[in-house]
This record gives sequence, structure tokens and C-alpha cells, in this order.
Amino acid sequence: MQSGRAAPRAPGAHHVCRLLTRRAYGFYARDAGVAHRTNLALLRQMICQESTKFKNVWTTHSASPIAYERGRIYLDNYQCCISSIAQEPRILYQKPKCSKSEKIEDALLLECPLGEMLPSPSDYKSSLIVLTIQNWLLRLSADSGEVLEKIYLTGSCCKFRYLSWDIPQEVMVVKSAQNKLPAAARQAGIQQSVLFYLAVFQVLPLSFIGMLEINKKIFGNSVSDVAVSNGILIVMHSMGLVRLYNFQAILEQFMEQPFDLGREFNWNGQVGVVGKYPFGLPCNIKITDIPPLLFEASSLENAFQIGGYPWHYIITPNKKKHKGVFHICSLKDNTLAKNGIQDMKCCSLEPDWIYFHPDMSGRIIHVGPNLVKVLKLKEVKNNTDQMEIAEDFTIVANRENCVNNTVTVTASGRVVKKRFNLLDDDPEQETFKIVDYEDELDLLSIVAVTQIGADGRAHLDFHCNERGILLKSIPLLESWDVTYSHEVYFDKDLVLHIEQKPNRRFSCYVYQMVCDTAEDDEWVMASNLNRSLGSI
Repeated sequence: MQSGRAAPRAPGAHHVCRLLTRRAYGFYARDAGVAHRTNLALLRQMICQESTKFKNVWTTHSASPIAYERGRIYLDNYQCCISSIAQEPRILYQKPKCSKSEKIEDALLLECPLGEMLPSPSDYKSSLIVLTIQNWLLRLSADSGEVLEKIYLTGSCCKFRYLSWDIPQEVMVVKSAQNKLPAAARQAGIQQSVLFYLAVFQVLPLSFIGMLEINKKIFGNSVSDVAVSNGILIVMHSMGLVRLYNFQAILEQFMEQPFDLGREFNWNGQVGVVGKYPFGLPCNIKITDIPPLLFEASSLENAFQIGGYPWHYIITPNKKKHKGVFHICSLKDNTLAKNGIQDMKCCSLEPDWIYFHPDMSGRIIHVGPNLVKVLKLKEVKNNTDQMEIAEDFTIVANRENCVNNTVTVTASGRVVKKRFNLLDDDPEQETFKIVDYEDELDLLSIVAVTQIGADGRAHLDFHCNERGILLKSIPLLESWDVTYSHEVYFDKDLVLHIEQKPNRRFSCYVYQMVCDTAEDDEWVMASNLNRSLGSI
């Protein structure tokens, strides 16, 4: 006889039920994402603790540019690749020196997409897309330099020079240099109507979408440059005008015929194989009429940015006297946000700069010689239709607001003091040179420089991205000359400084995290943790 009471659950059964329910909503304590975030939180904590140092473990010099991409240092025009994810950088591959005709003009790193079936095992590993001076597009293994794919773009009609992302890690754009006729042809009255060529590819697997011309008969005689980003064709004009068009709509409306790489084609009397020498790629997108305009704005030097929530854009009024003044306006109706005119009133040789925060928070970063302002958009009180710009936090350089005195003594012995104000970016005062964001550790990194005489000193500061609090400061040991070009990368437990000196001399300094100089075991543990993060 049954009592009517429910049978008792097996031990732990209610925990299993709760776990399955949480997992259905995306919560699972042992999935890769949770483990990755936990490891990153531990790494951030280790980096910011007082005992942690950054040690200069490797330095190299080169007569050619040095590039860095996700733990790999490239030398000798990408012929030598060095892994920086180790206690000391090591060579991944060294290829024979290439001829001038094989020179690489630009490169992009491709990383495997998650959750997709790919046709080739090599597609599941990182690779490097490079563009050569002879219009070849090559996909190389990032670990060995082996050529995985080879595409010929076109013959002598143009020279392709630039690689960029339309949609990061999904759609790639190859852009030509601007077509210019020789002086003799111009004197003969020959007209050049095609200014740029754009070739568009889907990546991993690499497939050809189409090629199009930017023709001044369609877009106007004043076109100075063009770009594609996030599905938008951006056309810039010499008088500061920026016009936006729907790029996907252009592809759909003006594509005459789709083509697949490696397939034979018969196009305008030419017979060949798509992507093979000597035919290359057909120009299969012919824009015959001006596309519908999405948006236009006039800005000094074509400086134009979109971001924030709701959507806003940043411009500088198109007059030289307004250089350094930024207007933040609503994309919906072009209205200026309340407090939307940002002007640091800098008296400096180098201008301040502004951009939307890359952390997708919708905030804005405004950088001057001695200030980093993080701004936010918020609704105006009692007016939900308008947004205002408010200060989230400010980071101030460590300097004194002093007025320098020069002392002269007259022949009669009278002391005369002349007072003058230093420039805001005077090298003898601490000045912000580089501001970046480390997305995996959620840290703002700021390079601050002070130069006394010929000897300049720099330090890299890590600030809390939410509140701006200084968490860590790392001195860079090498001298920093403010007249040289510098790049600084902060990538998890690695700091890398690339310097370009006069006469095309390049130097690279690599720093790695050391938890305590007397505790090598902790350094090894930190390195192993970073390698495990890099493999996820």
C-alpha cells in the first residue's frame, strides 16, 4: 500500500535539476567561457598587485618596420615571425629574404570563427592574410609561414595597397591606391574617371564577393578617399564632406554576376580562372547611378566617428580655427547634445584627440596633453528626447602648474625676472602620449612621458576602466625621445614597445610580467596561465 507521499529524491538530485535549469539559461560553472573569465580575473589581480614587476626580457633592432599581432612579432617584411608568448621570445619561422617584387604592403590576422564547420583543417588555426606589391593576396599559416592560399587580384589597371575589415573576422576589403595618370597623359588631356578599386572577400573560408570601382562620374570630382566599415561605404571629399551609403544594398543592386574563386569564367571577352594569374578577379559590381544617401556631414580633415547609445557622431566644424573643437551630435536628427561641444583649449604642438570608447559602453574618451576625460551620454532631465554629455571620470597627469622664471641681471646689478607659460605638451612636463584599452583585462593603459634634455623617461599606467583609479605603473627602461614615432602594446602579461628612429631604424622592447624577482616559480605559473588563456 502506497502512502501517497512522493518518493524521496536521490541524493543530489535537486542540485542536478537546478544545474540543468541554470545551464539552459547559459550558466554552467565548468564551461570554457566561465573558466576563461575566471583566469582573466586572476591575471588582472596578479598584474595589479604591488609585488608584480614587468621585466625587459628581449630587445631587437631592425632596418625594416616591426609589426605586432596577438602574441607574434614580425620582422623583415613579415619574413621572420617571433612568438612573444614564452619566458623569452622565440622564432616561430624564418623565411628566405624576399625580392622587391614580393614585398608585402599590408597584412591582417585571421582567427578561427567559433561554432562553424570549415572546409580545411588549416582553417581552424590562426593565419595571416598579406597583400604583395604585385597584387597577390596570400593566406599564410601564422605558425609556420606556409602559403595556404594564393589569389591574384588584377593586372596593371591598379595597384592594391591596403587591407581592412568591413566586419571584423568576417568580411575583408582590399583597397587600391588612388589612380593617377602620368603627367604626360594629363597634359595630353586624357581624363581618369576611376579613382579607387575595392575587392571584397568573405574570410574563412576565403571567398570572393565582388570588385567595384569608385568613379568620380558617379560620386563627384572632389572624392579624396574611400573606406568600408560595418556595412557602410564611406566616401570622403576634399572639401571635408563625408557621405555614407549602404554597402550591402550596393552589392545587391549593382552586382552583375557572382563568381567563385578557382572557377573558369568568360567575362567581357576574357576567358580565365577566377583569382588566377594573369586574369585575376573580374570587376563584377558596376555602379551606374549614385546610390541612396544614408547620411552626410562636413568635418575638418574628414574626421568623422559614429558610436554611443543612442547613436551619435563626432565632428570638428569645417574651419581651421575650430581645430581641436569637437561637436557631439545625434545621428537621428543632427541635434547637438547638451554640453556637446568639447574643447580642452590646449596650447600645444600636438592636438588633442577624441574617440568612442572601444569597450562598447557608449562612452567617449577625450585625450589632451595632461588630461584624459572619459565622458558618457545620458538623458537630459525632464527631456528624454535629448542627450547630454557628462563627465564619468578624469585622469590628470602628474605635473605642477608652474610658471617658469628666467632670471637676467642688468649691468647695474638689478635682477629682472621674465615670466612665460610652457606649452601644455612641453616635454619637460609629464605628457600623455598613448591611451589604449585592454579589453580582456578591462584596463585603460596610458603612456606618460617626461623628457629632460636628451633623456626622456616613460611609464605605462594601468587604470580601472570603470572609475579611472590608478592600479599599476610600469617604468619603461629605454630612453624615450618625443620626436620619434612610438607604438606601445599591452597584451595580457606582455608589454611591447616599438620605436622608429630617423633613417628607418626600428627597435622593439619586450617586457613580461614577473610576480616577484625572487620567486621564479610564480613567473612560470603566470606564463603558463597566459599560455592557457591564449589557447582558449
